[in-house]
Amino acid sequence: MLGKRGYLNIINRKLDKIALNMEKFKLVDYVYYLENPRKMLLSNFIGGLARGFGMAVGFTILGAVAIYILRKVVLWNLPVIGKFITDIVNIVQENLQRSGGKINV
Repeated sequence: MLGKRGYLNIINRKLDKIALNMEKFKLVDYVYYLENPRKMLLSNFIGGLARGFGMAVGFTILGAVAIYILRKVVLWNLPVIGKFITDIVNIVQENLQRSGGKINV
């Protein structure tokens, strides 16, 4: 059986491990971050801007690729797809003529 010193040594080693793990995870910095609303708001705001900008750029590139592919498909003169795209273009032109050339959203 272990004496008091044995139990104290085991507890000391475990506490040292816990303290080392807390330092590794930078728990103090995280708690400071959570307790400082300005820092948290600023980092979330910047993160939101970055995500929004990334989505805008991504959708722009995706739209450009889709338009490029559709233009190539129209040039191939595929009967079904070409007619479908022609119908869409005609509908858009009719709506523009009805509204006097103004696009109503």
